[in-house]
Amino acid sequence: MNNVSIDTTRQILVVEPQGLDKVWGFTRRIEIPINQVRGATHDPGAAEDYKGIRGPGLGIPGHKWVGTWHKDGQRHYWNVTGGKTAIVVQTTSPRFQRLYLSVEDPRMVVDLINAAMTAPN
Repeated sequence: MNNVSIDTTRQILVVEPQGLDKVWGFTRRIEIPINQVRGATHDPGAAEDYKGIRGPGLGIPGHKWVGTWHKDGQRHYWNVTGGKTAIVVQTTSPRFQRLYLSVEDPRMVVDLINAAMTAPN
């Protein structure tokens, strides 16, 4: 099961946490204009990186991270279980500068996001 639902229609990247991840992460929906998305990559090692200071959210080392983390003066949104299927979306959005997300098919989702960035308006 995916931790998040991702949509790129209408030139907006929409990320919606699923199930209890909405509650644990204090986030129901993230909308970022495609022109504020710098790119997406598959990073199965991201879960091992230092995340920063949590707040608010849930962090269970080695298992699950969902919510907002503050690192190097930036805000990052994490919704990762395990980490093998993690993707990282870099943005210029004032809300979150990076999104770390677990998805079922990371290569397909990365391609979807990156294609949306180059699609005509």
